[in-house]
Amino acid sequence: MSKVKSAIIVGGGIGGLTTALRLQRVGVSVRVFESVENITALGVGINLLPHAVKVLTDLGLADELDKIGLRTAELIYVNKFGKNIWQEPRGVDAGYQWPQYSIHRGRLQMLLLNAVKKQLGPNAVFTGHHLKYFQLMGDKVTAQFENRKTGERLGTYSADILIAADGIHSTVRKFYYPDEGLPKFSRRILWRGMTESTPFLTGRSMIMAGYQDQKFVAYPVCPETAAKGRSLVNWIAELTVQDEMPSRADWNKKIEKEKFAPAFSSWDFGWLNVPKLIEQTDTVFEFPMVDRDPLPQWTFDRVTLLGDAAHPMYPIGSNGASQAILDAEALGQAILVHHSAEMALKAYEDARLEPTSKIVFANRKNGPEEVMQIVEDRAPNGFVNLHDVISQRELEEIASKYNQIAGFDKDILNRKVGVQ
Repeated sequence: MSKVKSAIIVGGGIGGLTTALRLQRVGVSVRVFESVENITALGVGINLLPHAVKVLTDLGLADELDKIGLRTAELIYVNKFGKNIWQEPRGVDAGYQWPQYSIHRGRLQMLLLNAVKKQLGPNAVFTGHHLKYFQLMGDKVTAQFENRKTGERLGTYSADILIAADGIHSTVRKFYYPDEGLPKFSRRILWRGMTESTPFLTGRSMIMAGYQDQKFVAYPVCPETAAKGRSLVNWIAELTVQDEMPSRADWNKKIEKEKFAPAFSSWDFGWLNVPKLIEQTDTVFEFPMVDRDPLPQWTFDRVTLLGDAAHPMYPIGSNGASQAILDAEALGQAILVHHSAEMALKAYEDARLEPTSKIVFANRKNGPEEVMQIVEDRAPNGFVNLHDVISQRELEEIASKYNQIAGFDKDILNRKVGVQ
């Protein structure tokens, strides 16, 4: 039963790269293998919650994060008429020791990639390497990689452990759960875009408008643009549809705005003009809202799952990337504490499987956005007095319950480092 000294990480996304940095801190030699030939700054906006920012801060990335991410000041839920349902400060504005960041996913991934190359060496990341197969051989895991486009074999590598951070379509997950099938489709489609506009509200506000079947989310993501008095706004339009789930080849494809924009044509709230924001956006991408059922087991001897490979969830509550980062922290801690690979990976699973499963289920019930659906159900034609529709206590209980499920209860998180 040997201590973990080396690791293969399959997947060079946010979870995989953060894990590489975390394991290097506990003395593990890490190699990261990514299917795409060139890792570039793709994607749109995401949010990093304070508990995930704490992990990245501990990895020495606080200054870089502050340069590329915008500190989120507040989160506001409104109905389809733009009237406030719930409003709360976020990050340091809410009393956390760490900010919440609204950030471009691609910029974050490149920050992590550059940190891995700097701290682990320029040869620590292998691009264009798709996992073909793997096997346990004594006290090692051996993995064979290939060029996905040509089928060319690219070499065999061995390590003490293999960590599958290869996303919702994980090759490793499919090996252990061959009959799982496609991700579960919510019958909701997301259309996402980014455009520069005049700032709305504080200029660092994140808003969610509508309800389950029709929703619009918007938040600024760029500190450089904000410094010029403008906002680079990431937005998501969401509708429930009767269509079948788009094929995997059509995920993240460019789409004509006419497919969804008419549904939001009247959503001018004064402080935010939704149809104008959509109209001014050059490129819009389409995604199905999907997840998978929680698994009974992630760890198999010296192999384990991480991030979306382990617990893909609906993009509700700003949790996807943050939970992958928390996985990395938990895995690093488990390896530091336990004296064998098998014990470490099992301890990591014990620490993370149940909490992430709870988030998956909570997100299927709309997570903290439940308040928007309650108001729509009770007052579909709008309201004059919010508390005639939903009480302050009910609002506070829903927000507090989700914060605890997602692991970023302020008092608990701050208390861990002696902050009251």
